Amino acid sequence: MTTDERQSNGTWPATSYEAHSWSRTGDEVASRRALTQARGDYQAAVPAFIADVSVELAAETIALADDASQELARFDAEAGMIAAPFASILLRSESASSSEVENLTSSAKQVALAEIGESKSGNARLVVANVRAMTAAIALSDRLDEDSILAMHDALLRDSAPEFVGGWRDKQVWIGGGSISPHAATFVPPHQNRVPDLMADVVSFARRTDVPVLILAAIAHAQFETIHPFPDGNGRTGRALLQGMLRHGRLTRNVTVPVSAGLLHDTDAYFGALTAYRAGRADAIVTAVAEASFAAVQNGRALVDEIQAAAKRWDSQVIARSDSSVHQVKEYLLHQPVVNTKTVAAELGISEVAAQGAIDRLVDAEVLTKISAGQRNRIWQATEILDALDAFGARARRRRS
Repeated sequence: MTTDERQSNGTWPATSYEAHSWSRTGDEVASRRALTQARGDYQAAVPAFIADVSVELAAETIALADDASQELARFDAEAGMIAAPFASILLRSESASSSEVENLTSSAKQVALAEIGESKSGNARLVVANVRAMTAAIALSDRLDEDSILAMHDALLRDSAPEFVGGWRDKQVWIGGGSISPHAATFVPPHQNRVPDLMADVVSFARRTDVPVLILAAIAHAQFETIHPFPDGNGRTGRALLQGMLRHGRLTRNVTVPVSAGLLHDTDAYFGALTAYRAGRADAIVTAVAEASFAAVQNGRALVDEIQAAAKRWDSQVIARSDSSVHQVKEYLLHQPVVNTKTVAAELGISEVAAQGAIDRLVDAEVLTKISAGQRNRIWQATEILDALDAFGARARRRRS
């Protein structure tokens, strides 16, 4: 079937495959069966160039994407009108969910501790790195190009794996099937020599203005994941790119709607949609992202309601002058629910004495609880906010019936 025939039938160009030779190092440690499999040629993907491909989807898919787009825009406007710092809350929630898609789980408390440099959890530190990647995606959304994608990836891995940042991968990678060779892999992305041209192509596709934003972002995300341009961090960077594209296309303007939390509802369906995309069925990934958007909005609204309810309770529990630093600390706690004196003072530009005084007032009002022992390196938490964030994560993990 020619490209013209394929597009006239409303399908997407399928990924093809090519053989590459594989040389063992001789240092592999594995079973005899695995070593026997790791011989000869392997098949690597050859994704089609998509910059100029006509995007033709089923009418039902287009309608679903349009409905999801309206919900995203409506929620973005709602959250943007609220005075509380929901942009930061939702950004962190999206980052935590995106990390959890890769089985990097951490409690809200550990993530908040990692934000102030006090967590011993490696996963929590990786979630905080993902917050940086998402932040970079939003900051760079005005210029979607290869350098901005490299910057997102750098923000994600510069601390945990600096050897992987700064450029596209220069080695073959694969998904599943063991670590010694790609022969038994679930999916083998394109050979490294193809990556630069494919990334230039997907960036060109991402800049198109003739395709609705949600559809464009979903397809670009699937193409990015098919290319797998980095040795590590492709899933998290790809979902950061999706958020950057939603902002670039002005579908979201105020907050990061936690679409990854929607994808967590059914990760099997998400990964299945990526597989279907590679087989020439783009409708699947558009449907997955659209359905995830509905789930994200529902879950995000619940989180916003719970945070607002906590803030309202605090206002009734804490009586202070309007110019008191206590009010500043209360608002800070809504997006940074674990604090110490130094972080509060630095963030709000007040003295440590004033910061400690405000913290003490909030402890007396039962807004904050001390969670560290002793008098040095004292740390406090706003339990209600942590509970709301953990409940958000629990809802994201719960599959819809």
